[in-house]
Amino acid sequence: MRYKRPVLPAGPRKSEAAGIRKLMRVGVDTGGTFTDCVVTDSRGVRVIKVFSGSPASPEQAGNAIVEGVSQLVGQSPGRTLDIIHGTTVTTNSLLERRGARVALVTTEGFEDLIEIGRQARPKLYDLDIRREPPLIPRRMRFGLRERTAADGSILVRPAEQELGKLKNKILRSGAESIAVCLLFSFSNPANEQRVIRALREIKIPLSISHLILPEFREYERLSTTVINAYLMPRVGSYLSSLEDGAAKRFASLSNKTHLSRSRTRVRVFVMESSGGITTARHAAREPVRTILSGPAGGVAAAVRLAEHLGIRQAISFDMGGTSTDVCLFEGSARLTNETTLGGLPVAVPVIDVHSVGAGGGSLTRIDAGGALRVGPESAGATPGPVCYGHGGHRPTVTDANLILGRLDPDHFLGGSFPLKPEAAQEAFEAFIRNERTKSRATGRLLNSPIELARGIIAVANANMERALRVISVERGHDPREFAMIAFGGAGGLQAADLASALGVARVIIPANPGTFSALGILMSDAIKDVSQSVLMPVPASSPGPPSDSFERCLNDISRRFRQIEQAARAELRRDHFPPGKIRVEKQIDVRYVGQSYELMIPFSPQFLEEFKRLHEKTYGYSHGHKPLEVVNLRLRLTVPTAARHVPQRTIRARASQIDKAVVKHKRVWFGNQFHQTPLYERDRLGRGVQFNGPAVVVEYSSTTVVPPGFCCRVDNGLNMVLTCNAN
Repeated sequence: MRYKRPVLPAGPRKSEAAGIRKLMRVGVDTGGTFTDCVVTDSRGVRVIKVFSGSPASPEQAGNAIVEGVSQLVGQSPGRTLDIIHGTTVTTNSLLERRGARVALVTTEGFEDLIEIGRQARPKLYDLDIRREPPLIPRRMRFGLRERTAADGSILVRPAEQELGKLKNKILRSGAESIAVCLLFSFSNPANEQRVIRALREIKIPLSISHLILPEFREYERLSTTVINAYLMPRVGSYLSSLEDGAAKRFASLSNKTHLSRSRTRVRVFVMESSGGITTARHAAREPVRTILSGPAGGVAAAVRLAEHLGIRQAISFDMGGTSTDVCLFEGSARLTNETTLGGLPVAVPVIDVHSVGAGGGSLTRIDAGGALRVGPESAGATPGPVCYGHGGHRPTVTDANLILGRLDPDHFLGGSFPLKPEAAQEAFEAFIRNERTKSRATGRLLNSPIELARGIIAVANANMERALRVISVERGHDPREFAMIAFGGAGGLQAADLASALGVARVIIPANPGTFSALGILMSDAIKDVSQSVLMPVPASSPGPPSDSFERCLNDISRRFRQIEQAARAELRRDHFPPGKIRVEKQIDVRYVGQSYELMIPFSPQFLEEFKRLHEKTYGYSHGHKPLEVVNLRLRLTVPTAARHVPQRTIRARASQIDKAVVKHKRVWFGNQFHQTPLYERDRLGRGVQFNGPAVVVEYSSTTVVPPGFCCRVDNGLNMVLTCNAN
């Protein structure tokens, strides 16, 4: 969608039009409501937001990306244009069960493992619980006579005749994708490789467990492989159409500007859930690694900003149109290999983000007990909140903020997209009329649009506060010791209220908060994570020099690391990443023999002492000289990007007096009444400016609310720092 007023510089410089610029990189974050695009160059940071389209249509998401990027780069994309983006296609496809028809090939007798799972009940005391059906129905699961022992020895090889029958069964099943997961294939993939050779002739996507997750724990490996197969066709089609659409758009731009001799080459990269980027080719082959692609970009940017500001303990708070994503980190973001999405386990590395269905577009309803509920359903981009004027009729959090004066209708998206408060007011009145007659417990809440709006904000804040407590208080962290880095299109609207509820000392609103996740995606390194289960006993150690047996254990681990590193480097070379810049991190999962859980620690000759220290810190005890076992080897290869810090935003004026940044005064609801409140334009707030709440600060990508009792200061990096005067 094109807006009425251009947000970006109209044309390129002459040197750019001549094709001198060799490379332009654009960061893109596709959300449920908006697609955010960011570019940094000699003109500073430039951003744009466009509507994402329907989440049920990946093609619309791709079109929104191409539209946003083309508006952002203008007529001069350069000789090479890198589009680096976080995608919600995998998340939505899995949550909405819109994936492919998958055929599962597994060891005979284990066809029902995907349905049996771990037998964990979602709700322990609910006798009427109904589990979601597995992604693959029983008729699409095929058992194969084969067997690999736990030590990797081949006991039964699949017969060629049986493989031929299997191929015919899959062809008749109408499968669109194939998942292959055989017992103990992580120890020896020979049988899986025989299956690959037989099924490759079918020419439909293959997901192979020893290539995707060569780790023990059969159910988690099977679930991860199945999810990958379930997502492959849709994600592959989406990325292919995105690349083709971008190539066509920028080829036409080159022709119009007489640059056909240096036609723009478009490359697409995708953000992975682990916080690094990868090529579109790799993302299409292993889409399971992108299930939390979008939230990872925001965390990556928050970690960089905290490092730049010298903050070690911080909580990232990312509130967008559909959800709120929070992450607690100390120096670096914590990775986990144990996560679930839609009730299904996924065992690839992901940043430890907790999400809740509360965003600007979260819809309001009254439940069966008469209580007000907000989310997790969202209005999305179509139709969006009522005040967008796109046909929405149910009140949302954005509408509530508009009713309370916290959003200004004339300054949304820099004034290029005026909001419609009259439509929101009518929707609130209609909601009150309808629900008053249906609910037995409405109380005073539904007496007026103002009270309904206050209730919506209170419920949404309670949902987000609960998410913040999950990652802090429930894990033994005191939120009062942390700073909050708030961003996303709606983050600044609610951050101060949540900080006050949790006792957080300060809130940092970065430059361009509404596109901060896209900036994090743009700044992220290329990362490749590989792992291998080894289940290797560690010789008992004693004080003094290491024994010969322990030295042999270290050498064996190092040899295995070299093998998987060699394969990982070859993969990066095939993706054309520069080999000379690769950083390597080696970690191992260790446990006491007999334990069913392990701890991840850096690999070094001192890993025994490190494991015992971490076990003591985590569980409050260690077992002294009890024998240990190395379970998994984990290798992370990182190719650093050029940008190592968060770039500063460009301001039009450096106001020496705060009054010069005031646009107007307006009525805003705080506490129990309206307050006459100044509205500041952030682009006019210079370094060192300080003011007290109540106040509202508007900018192109977001709005920040400074409640009474809070002080706002602009630091040297042009970040807004909110502190509670009571602290």
